[in-house]
Amino acid sequence: MHMRVHTGDKPYSCHVCQKAFSVYGSLNVHMRIHTGDKPYKCPLCDKSFRESCTLQSHKRHVHSDRKPYYCPFCGKLFKTAYEVKIHARVHSDANPYSCRHCSESFRSRDTLKSHLLKSHNEGTLFTCHICQKKFSFKGNLKRYIQQHEGVKPYVCDECSKCFYTSSALKRHQLVHSNYKGFCCGLCGKDFKH
Repeated sequence: MHMRVHTGDKPYSCHVCQKAFSVYGSLNVHMRIHTGDKPYKCPLCDKSFRESCTLQSHKRHVHSDRKPYYCPFCGKLFKTAYEVKIHARVHSDANPYSCRHCSESFRSRDTLKSHLLKSHNEGTLFTCHICQKKFSFKGNLKRYIQQHEGVKPYVCDECSKCFYTSSALKRHQLVHSNYKGFCCGLCGKDFKH
């Protein structure tokens, strides 16, 4: 099986899209794209995932307050190494993502994508079927439609107050805790927000 890494042999192919895999287990996971099967359910919210590793990542990033990664320049804490990498560009003024149409450059791929859509009409805009407002990202459209429909899927387990987004719920949950994650660099006083 390991030798397939070197030979490039991929004997297992999808009968739907013909994508090939070197390991049978990878084909099984891939087939869930076509069947829509998401057997790994988050016990903390209504989301489901095709792979157990994606569920673990979701729980770590969405439902955990643990931030083991820190910026070497300012000490700010982050949940992922990727977030630190993107944040560190603030300190270096690095903008590695350049627009092919103009002289603009950006810190992140997502910001470049938004620029290409809005300034150069390149890419796909996602349109709200209710009011025709356009979005660069499908997830933003989904959250926006939930507001139209009054759907607030994120519920506080302390007081049952409901929210449109997980970030709004997290901000609210500070009301119920003594956690003060922000500190004044001059006097050391701690704040919740």
